[in-house]
Amino acid sequence: MIKLELGGEPSGKQDEQGKSEPKQPAQDKQETSSQPDGGKEQESKPVKDESAKEPEQPKEDKPAPQPEKKPEPAPQQQQQQQQQQQQQQQQQQQQKKPESSKKQPEPSKKPEDTGGLGHREERRVKMNRMRLRISERLKQSQNTAAALTTFNEVDMSSIMEFRKLYKDEVLKKTGVKLGFMSAFSRACVLAMKEIPAVNASIEGPNGGDTIVYRDYVDVSVAVATEKGLVTPVVRNAESLDMIGIEKAISELGKKARDNKLTIEDMAGGTFTISNGGVFGSLYGTPIINLPQTAVLGLHAIKDKPVAINGKVEIRPMMYLALTYDHRLLDGREAVTFLVKVR
Repeated sequence: MIKLELGGEPSGKQDEQGKSEPKQPAQDKQETSSQPDGGKEQESKPVKDESAKEPEQPKEDKPAPQPEKKPEPAPQQQQQQQQQQQQQQQQQQQQKKPESSKKQPEPSKKPEDTGGLGHREERRVKMNRMRLRISERLKQSQNTAAALTTFNEVDMSSIMEFRKLYKDEVLKKTGVKLGFMSAFSRACVLAMKEIPAVNASIEGPNGGDTIVYRDYVDVSVAVATEKGLVTPVVRNAESLDMIGIEKAISELGKKARDNKLTIEDMAGGTFTISNGGVFGSLYGTPIINLPQTAVLGLHAIKDKPVAINGKVEIRPMMYLALTYDHRLLDGREAVTFLVKVR
């Protein structure tokens, strides 16, 4: 009560006021703790704060720069890509320089390639029946017969002189041109009398187990046509002379060239003669025409130096080839037959 009358306040309140009063400037002081002097500094201070806050705004917007930072590597990548592209362009330019130098000789190469190779087209054509049949028979012969070829050389001087003497007379009387096929056919017929196995054949299952000997000779003559090789048959050549054989061969050859041969004309045959010499063949190994046992090959006539009675003379020579089936003919019989023909 005394204190109240004197106008004083309790010490507790004073203390509280004293504590509470300095708190207001304390906020200002906290903001201006670096500048304790004067209120002007406090007034200038908020201006500084505003200026400081304005640049601080982008700092507060930290989520905004995060998406801005993402495209930041993009320009770096673009720069790297541009550098890589520039390097690639430089490399390409460097590569183009030798290429351009290589391209210069190309005009000289192009005509060489086109001129050397030309057109490279392919065509596929089905075989005709005759070609298929020929291929089947020839392959069958290779797979079945034990084929072996022996050669010999014949002096054609005598037969050529004989032909010169009588060819005109024979042509006038019979209308047949005398050739070499009739002479060799007749010689083979005579040689078969001593070696009948040449005119024989093998028959039976599993490659054959029976030998068939014949008293007749049907000579198959190989004739080349546009469709392929055909072998018309001269029947009973053993009963024909040279003019008769030559006439039969010329008739069959004409029918073959005119495509008028029948199956009967080509069926059968016990022995074949092939004259590859008309095409210039020097020597070769003909293929056996199954079921026959042998085939005789005639070749081109060539002038050669030959020793005759101790002297060297130029004679027209021909190679003879006999291909035979070793299952039926041995070497002795085959060579003997060829020597007899010569």
